[in-house]
Amino acid sequence: MSDGQFFEPSEDLCERYELVLMRIREISREGVLPEAFSEYFTEAADLVDASAKIYAKWEQGCLKERSLAECEKDQQALYGRLAPEKYERSFLNPAYAHSRMGEELGGILSFLYADMISMIPAAFEGRQDLLTIWCELFTQIYGCFLTEVEYLQQEAQVAPNARGGVDVFPEESCRQLYRNVKDVIYWFYHDYCEIFAAEPVMSMVDPQYRFFQDLIEHADLSDNRYLYLYGTYIGENEKKIAEYLRGLPQEEIDAMARTFTEGYRIGFEVTRKDITKKRTVKIEYPIGFERMVLSAMKQFRDMGLEVTMAREAVTSFAGRGNGKRGCYATAQNKQFDYDHKDDRAFYFDKSFVERRLEVLRDTFEKHKDLAAVYGGPAVMEVFGEVPFEPVSKPEKKNYSQKQNELNVYNASMSGNITNQYIPGDSYSFTIIAYPLPSIGPDFEEIFARTVEVNTLDYHLYQRMQQKIIDVLDQGDRVHITGRGDNHTDITVALHGLTDPAKETNFENCVADVNIPVGEVFTSPKLEGTSGRLHVTKVYLGEFCYRDLDLTFKDGVITSYTCSNFDSEEENKKYIRDNVLYHHETLPMGEFAIGTNTTAYRMAQEFGISDKLPILIAEKTGPHFAVGDTCYSHAEEVPMYNPDGKEIIARENTYSLLRSEDPSRAYFNCHTDITIPYNELGDITVLTPSGEELPIIRQGRFVVPGTEELNAPLEHFN
Repeated sequence: MSDGQFFEPSEDLCERYELVLMRIREISREGVLPEAFSEYFTEAADLVDASAKIYAKWEQGCLKERSLAECEKDQQALYGRLAPEKYERSFLNPAYAHSRMGEELGGILSFLYADMISMIPAAFEGRQDLLTIWCELFTQIYGCFLTEVEYLQQEAQVAPNARGGVDVFPEESCRQLYRNVKDVIYWFYHDYCEIFAAEPVMSMVDPQYRFFQDLIEHADLSDNRYLYLYGTYIGENEKKIAEYLRGLPQEEIDAMARTFTEGYRIGFEVTRKDITKKRTVKIEYPIGFERMVLSAMKQFRDMGLEVTMAREAVTSFAGRGNGKRGCYATAQNKQFDYDHKDDRAFYFDKSFVERRLEVLRDTFEKHKDLAAVYGGPAVMEVFGEVPFEPVSKPEKKNYSQKQNELNVYNASMSGNITNQYIPGDSYSFTIIAYPLPSIGPDFEEIFARTVEVNTLDYHLYQRMQQKIIDVLDQGDRVHITGRGDNHTDITVALHGLTDPAKETNFENCVADVNIPVGEVFTSPKLEGTSGRLHVTKVYLGEFCYRDLDLTFKDGVITSYTCSNFDSEEENKKYIRDNVLYHHETLPMGEFAIGTNTTAYRMAQEFGISDKLPILIAEKTGPHFAVGDTCYSHAEEVPMYNPDGKEIIARENTYSLLRSEDPSRAYFNCHTDITIPYNELGDITVLTPSGEELPIIRQGRFVVPGTEELNAPLEHFN
């Protein structure tokens, strides 16, 4: 394997690539298919040609030499098809593809085209192997259509047109073509599973795969041309954040990076894990933050950690459209991402899942020594994009009920395999967030305020939060209510403390793994946790939810709805797909009280509450996570607060099943839903003796010693 690559170049591969590329470049001149299908294959062939031209520049070593104008021209040729105005009449849009090519063929061919977009980053990485297999798949699909044309002509079922082709496919031909195309695509992903399932593991644990590291360390960061070497769409956010950070003095960049890397180091320290046993850390970051990432790489090296990096998901196999992870840019067209986020349903069955899990297990086994010294991810998030509410199109591909069950099984087994080689009790993580220029004209001030929020006094919050925990630990339940238009009324059950002098239910969370400071949290006792959780408007991931309403009985969701769509069926499906992650129900994995009123004030002052990431939003009020607990896969690892007390609330009745049935113990998701202070009524601790001890009254902290938390709320609550 060559340095920094996933494959060995060869003469055979080069010959395959040249031959198949030549064939694709002939397609637009043939015109033997019905008009809509000819247009489809011509449009997709244009993507192949544009990607091939980039690869030719990569081979010649001249990508870095392009002028800014050339970079932007290349980007237009590659990604212009995804611009919202063009997307509406592109075969990438499943609705348009359906209208032109029929329901079945339109859907599957639109999905194929969407996955072929991954050829663009492959070209920038010099991945001739990926370019070749995508080209071969495309020509094989095209061949299915040519074969059908020949069959129709031989059987004299359709008269040939002036070009020797046909003007229409009979209904039976469309059905047969769909079966053939689906079969070809299924075996493509099955056969190349060793690439698509293995490479995410290898890029996570092995620092020799250095495309992103080399780009950051060797590119000229003094102008924006380097951004166009990623092969990702570069929008205004990426360009403007790079320009903004370029203007900051190096000491400020280093200080931002230090907050990030120290949070990671402290995460190991507070959980009493030995960071010296680790050799790698995976940085996940938004494009445009290279100056800060470069500084963080140097600081991690000083800790003895080499950095690994990987690209965001660009295929259905990897989960494209289901959130941003890895090295990523802000979405060029969120509707495209939403339309295609469940495309894996075209080939997702039990045999495929077992094949993927087999490759995942084999890959970890081959790289188990590297996995053993992997320390976990250090993640940078961004916020401030224009809020997105998707259009729910009937043409969008959706998972069947059976496939939803398979999704749960796949996620569960993947988590178990990963935990076998990277045990949850041996690694840590950290997450930090910064605003994007799209947040508005106050971007620079919001950025400075976010840096302030990220560096609030660790010890001050630790002391105030301990006072809250001291009250919480006196109770066996906590009652939370909303006010105004918020109809929350829920009681959370707490685990019993055998020895209150040495035990606690709540973790005193400050600025380590979750930056910024500001929460106390627990894994609730499910039995007895019941009631209604309601938020008038909340953003979870990239999606907005209006009047999100969940009902819990003994810790699990029994009903759910929202008001995003006109039909109740669509509202439930929206939540089931994007909050429940295809599970029939989820337990409450966490109850927390956010204490970062400074972050809340920032959000209110600038009117950006709807743009805060969960990372910050969860600190601006009480929040409830559905899914796994905060201690998932690490329940048996003792955890202690700064006062020396052990946090005993690390389990629930689901996680306790891990020894007898791991598939039922974990849900492999954890989504925080926050009630902001302005919608919050009371938080009251209920004791076994019948006392009611207030933590918050009508949105204000009332525990003695926490009065300072109310100051930022004075004009906004």
